[in-house]
Amino acid sequence: MRRRILTILALAVVVAVGVYVPATLLAPIAPASATVTKFTAPAEKSLSLSFPSYGATAVEAVGFTDSLKTSGDAKPRSIASISKIVTALVVLDKKPLDGSQGPKITFTASDHALYARYLAQNGEVADMPTGLTLTERQTLQVALIKSANNYASALAYWAYGSNDAFVDAVSAWLKKNGLDHTRLVEPTGLSAANQSTATDLVKIGKLALANPDVAKIVSTKSVEIPTVGTVENSNKLLGIDSVVGIKTGTLDEAGACLLFASRETIEGKEVTVIGVMLGGVDHDSLDADIQKLLASVKSGFQTVTAVTEGTAFGTYATEWGANAHAVASKTVSKLVYGKATVRAVPSLDPVTEASTGDRAGTLEVTIGETTTTVPLELDHPIPAPDAWWRLTNPSLVF
Repeated sequence: MRRRILTILALAVVVAVGVYVPATLLAPIAPASATVTKFTAPAEKSLSLSFPSYGATAVEAVGFTDSLKTSGDAKPRSIASISKIVTALVVLDKKPLDGSQGPKITFTASDHALYARYLAQNGEVADMPTGLTLTERQTLQVALIKSANNYASALAYWAYGSNDAFVDAVSAWLKKNGLDHTRLVEPTGLSAANQSTATDLVKIGKLALANPDVAKIVSTKSVEIPTVGTVENSNKLLGIDSVVGIKTGTLDEAGACLLFASRETIEGKEVTVIGVMLGGVDHDSLDADIQKLLASVKSGFQTVTAVTEGTAFGTYATEWGANAHAVASKTVSKLVYGKATVRAVPSLDPVTEASTGDRAGTLEVTIGETTTTVPLELDHPIPAPDAWWRLTNPSLVF
């Protein structure tokens, strides 16, 4: 009887071991516990712009969200010869150059009479003898570079036939481009009724630089024109502080004015800044104030690194002692202007057994208006538990 009991017990042990061991060794293991690492955003940089105390000013870093900043008068003001940029764009809307010299223009006796008309108003003029033939590009160069009023008017009347037709075309063009606070009554800017706001003028500056022919002309310091001679740019800031244009303006009612643009590489990225300053006492002091403003704009840029490759955004821990971090697989940075919201939100995948470099989840990185998804990966392997650990920790296995 005793032998039978021992035999039964032995068989029971064999059966138990035969069931327990494979069950323990083959049972699925729960994923490692995952803990998200708190993200600390980099410090923000405040924007401090050097605006003048007079007139109206606006400046924008093109392509940077909410970068348009203004100071001074928000109402329409006289814009003087900045009007000629609108004139050029409206003429090119009808008669585009597309990189060419454009059609030839032969100036008439009526065109020649414009010289005396504008000279009597103390306006800038250039020689225009009756019968002189220039290309459309050359005419634009004299109108925009020298700011010759007789050339601006002759160009507008050549394209549209009369001042009334030109003004109608300007009105349609302004409406098409959403320039609701701008008005021209003639092509030159000698009329104080040619008015705009600083914010509208920044938009006009963008349109000017977006036209390759206008952009090239306004960035030219001087050019030789047949009969006219050497034409010098009235914008004395050209080439200083990366200024590439755009147009000066001077009128008793407007003061000294400049629609300006600068283009330079900042921390590896080409940046275009467009601005306008209206109502200066003279161009020397206005130019100095624009240089101060541009310097303050440049100081507002910084490269924000939200995430560096290898930074941990989560930790995995197992009961059998294997641990690893979920790290960013690449660096995410961006050039920003002024303050920018920075966020990094990790989402960890369940991990049981994995190798170094295996996917561990994703990281949604936001800098300003840009959001990027970055894969998270393991910085160390997470091996499966060995047989001894499984056999000696049944409560953690089942």
